[in-house]
Amino acid sequence: MTTPVISIAYHSGFGHTAVLAEAVRAGAADEGAEVHLIKVDEITDEQWRTLDRSDAIVFGSPTYMGTASGAFHVFAEATSKRWFGQDWRDKLAAGFTNSASKSGDKLHTLQFFQTLAAQHGMHWVNLGLLPGWNSTTASENDLNRLGFFAGAAAQSNNDQGPEGVHKADVATAEHLGRRVAATARTLTRGRAAA
Repeated sequence: MTTPVISIAYHSGFGHTAVLAEAVRAGAADEGAEVHLIKVDEITDEQWRTLDRSDAIVFGSPTYMGTASGAFHVFAEATSKRWFGQDWRDKLAAGFTNSASKSGDKLHTLQFFQTLAAQHGMHWVNLGLLPGWNSTTASENDLNRLGFFAGAAAQSNNDQGPEGVHKADVATAEHLGRRVAATARTLTRGRAAA
């Protein structure tokens, strides 16, 4: 059986997004994937090569001023070297983000990730969850409590550190990691059979 390789390319300004990155990693590892955490603001040549050999790349960033952080944008622009050769074509992609507000324009960050993936010819893996916490019988502890479809979105109070990342959002990020790993395993098996 081929073990899928998943890289999580992320930036975390204050540690909240790093908590989510670790949750995505844990979920993917639970599904048997080889997983690599890559801080895009400290990326090395070896880590670029890891991204190149990955079956899936999960993008993560806090949402600042309605989009991904500046550090993530610098990384995204640096991927243009891969874009020229379409080096990441047909890899899987997914994304996650965090902000202090319930909405905070997080959807725009996820759409930025989707567009980046599309320019590279990658295939987007969505969250695959119905929204939680949207009825009188629901709870703020539901998976996908913020109701995003494109990827995992989290809300963390701006007066709390990384320990304040909501447990339901951590569990939602773990779900995303498992989903990406399961999809990558199916894809790698299919490619091996072809």
